Amino acid sequence: MRWALVKVALAVTVMVVVAFAVPLGLVVKEMARDRAFSNAERRAAGLAPVLAITTDRDELDKAVATTEDGAAGRLAVHVPAEEPGSAPLEIGTRRAGEEGLAATRRLGRASIAEVPGGFALLQPTALSSGEVAVVELFVPEGEVSNGVATAWLVLAGVGFALIVGSVAVADRLGVRMVQPAQRLAGAAHDLGEGRLGARVPEEGPPELKSAAVAFNSMADQVVQLLANERELAADLSHRLRTPLTVLRLNAASLGSGPVAEQTRAAVEQLEREVDIIIRTARDAKPQTQATGPGAGCDAAEVVRERMEFWSALAEDEGRRVRVAGVERPVRIPVARPELVAALDALLGNVFRHTPEGTAFSIDVHNGDDAVIVLVSDAGPGIADPAAALARGNSGARDGSTGLGLDIVRRMAEVTGGDVRIGHSVLGGTEVRIWIGLDGRRTGSTAGRRGHRPTRRRRGGTGTRRATDG
Repeated sequence: MRWALVKVALAVTVMVVVAFAVPLGLVVKEMARDRAFSNAERRAAGLAPVLAITTDRDELDKAVATTEDGAAGRLAVHVPAEEPGSAPLEIGTRRAGEEGLAATRRLGRASIAEVPGGFALLQPTALSSGEVAVVELFVPEGEVSNGVATAWLVLAGVGFALIVGSVAVADRLGVRMVQPAQRLAGAAHDLGEGRLGARVPEEGPPELKSAAVAFNSMADQVVQLLANERELAADLSHRLRTPLTVLRLNAASLGSGPVAEQTRAAVEQLEREVDIIIRTARDAKPQTQATGPGAGCDAAEVVRERMEFWSALAEDEGRRVRVAGVERPVRIPVARPELVAALDALLGNVFRHTPEGTAFSIDVHNGDDAVIVLVSDAGPGIADPAAALARGNSGARDGSTGLGLDIVRRMAEVTGGDVRIGHSVLGGTEVRIWIGLDGRRTGSTAGRRGHRPTRRRRGGTGTRRATDG
């Protein structure tokens, strides 16, 4: 497309330049010719007063010699015989033929005859005797074409500049149209190969910009559908744990015997299958990380939205909430569903594993090479932060599947960041999420949209678990 535009612009510009430059060049040549002969007529007419007074050879010789053209040998005077039998008078160097002189006398107007080396201007002048004398002025070829070559060079230069300029403009316009189309085609190819994080910048001509918006929206919908599917698989499997626990307890009370052993074996096998489903859903890692220019999300907007989402439950349980650093947009290279899932996991831990009335806060710090999100609470804290962050460790404790911190950790790691657990200024736990902005990515995970939290009544305190169970 780009070279096609350049070829079209080149062809059109060449046609325009030729259509204007060629006639203009011919006009310039004709104007130079007319200027040369007009000057020649003016110089030739300077002898008319002398011829009107006298036809004496000596006087005419002096008059011709005093002119610039006469001194240069380019002026001649042809006076016909005044009396029958006398010879005509010729002064200067003759170049025109007899036929041209006769035609000029007969017609009574100036004429131009082509002679070797140039042209001869024949100017008729009436004498007192009634005869017609002819003043011949030689005009060299160089004087007729004086300035024509320079004018043609200027026209050629202007035409060449127009052609180069039009090609350059067409090339820039082609690039502006082709690059967005190429990026859109590349992103579509990546999406077709399963790289679901492919996005394109929403820029370029209006048509391509609209196509980019539609493509990004479609890709987001695909990511969300896959995330919802994985979330549904994990959540449904997770909900089976409670009836399985009851079933296992009931099976343990059956006593001994083949039927009891078969029932207990079936319950254990069912538990293993449920664990496999949960971990498979958790470990599925399609590329949902936003990778295109302008992709990602506004962390400040997402934090405001999720805090508004959880504020109803916080108010219901009497929790004080503080949010900071979300006054301005904070762009991060993380897909919106992933950040939503991470925040919901951390906030869900606060509500599940701290007593009602425990205050918590979210702080967003925007740096040059990273964005830090701090989730702090005033709860009892985590007894062993290092163990809580150990990969796979949380899933082996208390029946937890590790879906909480694992989601947060993966979200941070795909940007080159990490997750740390420490003590907060509120007195409880602080989870620090470091999100890199330098484009280092090692993979990505599909995020889950948080579900509406429900109020849970419980009392007492205890050691907070690191992940949702």
